[in-house]
Amino acid sequence: MVVLAASVISKTGKPLVSRQYMDMSRIRIEGLLAAFPKLIGTGKQHTYVETENVRYVYQPMEGLYLLLITNKQSNILEDLDTLRLLSKIVPEFAMSYDEDDIVNLAFELVAAFDEVISLGYKENISVMQVKQNCEMESHEEKLHKMIIQSKINDTKDLMKKKAQEIDKNKIEQKGKSGYGMAASMSSFSSGKSMGASAPEDTKYVRPEPVSAPISKMATSKGPSKGMQLGKGKKGNDILESLAKEGEAVELIVRPAAAGGLAAAAILSSDPVTLIIDEKLSVALDRQGGCENLEIIGTMSLTVNSESDAFIKVAISSGSNKNYQFKTHPNIDKAQYSNSNLLGLKDPTKPFPVGSELGILKWRMQSKDSSLVPITINCWPSVSGGQTYVNIEYESTSSFDLQNVAVVIPLPGSSSAPSVNQVDGDWRFDSKQGAMVWTIDLIDDSNRTGSMEFVVSASDAESFFPISVSFSSSKIYCDVAVDSVTYTMKEGSVKYSFKKFLMAGEYIVQ
Repeated sequence: MVVLAASVISKTGKPLVSRQYMDMSRIRIEGLLAAFPKLIGTGKQHTYVETENVRYVYQPMEGLYLLLITNKQSNILEDLDTLRLLSKIVPEFAMSYDEDDIVNLAFELVAAFDEVISLGYKENISVMQVKQNCEMESHEEKLHKMIIQSKINDTKDLMKKKAQEIDKNKIEQKGKSGYGMAASMSSFSSGKSMGASAPEDTKYVRPEPVSAPISKMATSKGPSKGMQLGKGKKGNDILESLAKEGEAVELIVRPAAAGGLAAAAILSSDPVTLIIDEKLSVALDRQGGCENLEIIGTMSLTVNSESDAFIKVAISSGSNKNYQFKTHPNIDKAQYSNSNLLGLKDPTKPFPVGSELGILKWRMQSKDSSLVPITINCWPSVSGGQTYVNIEYESTSSFDLQNVAVVIPLPGSSSAPSVNQVDGDWRFDSKQGAMVWTIDLIDDSNRTGSMEFVVSASDAESFFPISVSFSSSKIYCDVAVDSVTYTMKEGSVKYSFKKFLMAGEYIVQ
């Protein structure tokens, strides 16, 4: 199948939304679209028409046509399957088939078409996945928030430890000077306080604890007068002074421009930052069987120093059966295949500084239920005009899961249900009409858990699909960073390395 163009046009032939996928001139595309209304007849049962060079595959939508232009060698069955998928996607974005509405949503529809068709070929994707991708329910944003919170927690611990050391050193210095004892005896005999009798330059002042302002910065939404990491000169000065003393300090900078992946940038004190993040998508049946499991992983590189931009990354990997790996187009594929080295094709060129670059990606699909990190069983039962919903989770010992949220649809509920028992916490989301069951951490201490709640009598089908979200510091793919070295000279480069796993579309249906 090769799709040349996808369009939504009026019955007069006016193109409302048009997207071309092959190297064709604009004049030719416009000519093909203009010719279409003249080629179709009335009362015909088929939904395609062929010319000498191309095939039109179309579907009427009230006063419009959804149209694919393909070459004549394209598989007509695949073309029709693509057309059906696009016909389901258009109503997801457009409230009506009015021409003005379609034109106003042209950008969104083109983006949705691009999710279905890539370089003329149909992608294996569902309507739900297209909508999720276009809305950018962002796995990357969640990942960056996790990284930021991790940095905040690390820095809080470091600052607290440093404050305790400073406090201890002050007390030791005061004790060695002998002034504290003499001043105390003098004040006792004269009835004056130590603060009044001591010279101003020897007065001991206990430093303010730094942990409280940092905690306030992490949780408060309003303006704060406490110390804020990476915001303002004072906060950076403290971190920079610690770095000079040999501490591994990381600065968190929040740029003014918010939105997307630019909402937060992480600048490490190390010259190079490497991050592996995996997105796990799973479809489970109600008996716990795995209908599909997909892992998509990315290794990203950020160079924080211009002098350390001429580098290559040595990685190691296990068998990784059934994984498909792909390097960035600028990475030397032969060097990666032969030596597991990720470096640029031209070693005389540097990596970009200050921007994140995905240097290696991988993908794996399976139906092996043993790979599923958490399963959900839901048992709705009607009794006396009410439905008792018992739901339980079971997690494997392979993964410790953080920030687990299980979302159960509640049919026609405008008020919170009655909860009889719950392991963890719960809340009622009135906007989504759903019960949200949350567990902060699942580890060896709580591999199983359950909840029971009661709602008015409802059909069992209405409590599905159940969606699950979580994160983990362990990944599936056996990939690790061995070293980062220079390409133009001898020597290794210091780097930081973190791994994350996030749940993507994880559903029980």
